[in-house]
Amino acid sequence: MPQPDYVSALPVADPGTLDDDLKAAYAKCVEKLGFVPNVLQAYSLRPQRLRHFMAMYNELMLAPSGLSKLEREMVAVVVSAANRCYYCLVAHGQAVRKLSGDAELGEMMVLNYRVAKLDRRQRTMLDFAWKLTLTPNEVGDADRGALRQIGLSDPDIFDLAETVAFFNLSNRMAYALDMMPNREYHRLDR
Repeated sequence: MPQPDYVSALPVADPGTLDDDLKAAYAKCVEKLGFVPNVLQAYSLRPQRLRHFMAMYNELMLAPSGLSKLEREMVAVVVSAANRCYYCLVAHGQAVRKLSGDAELGEMMVLNYRVAKLDRRQRTMLDFAWKLTLTPNEVGDADRGALRQIGLSDPDIFDLAETVAFFNLSNRMAYALDMMPNREYHRLDR
């Protein structure tokens, strides 16, 4: 049975009615991906929030960091797995497949990252992401110490925590709006 055929439970803006900067952002998505991610379409209901969302996403996921792009996508998937967020598991699972060149790793990240053969750095980061998502009140000095032991700097720890926080926000928005992932994600990088 296919997933529901809508972007979200709330209306999305007609792309033709968007301001020029947002039309340009949509065009860039089509150029790079072949489609406009449904999360952007869902956020189009509030154009200024869409701008903020895109800026935050681009800063967290694409800007220089001590965390690689693959590591950041793996964090997105682990957070989304903890939250069982269908939208983000599909979209970011595809990103893991693409960045790693490994379809099996993408599936392991989505279903149970603990079965993947990860290095100590990745495992420690993902364990931190899982803990910060499910039991944030239990995160403490020992957790930050474990991250330092694998070589993360204080700015890296900040980047990791902010990425976890962002995807917890995104997961909750996806649930609240009943966002569906673009069908294209299912077929990419397999």
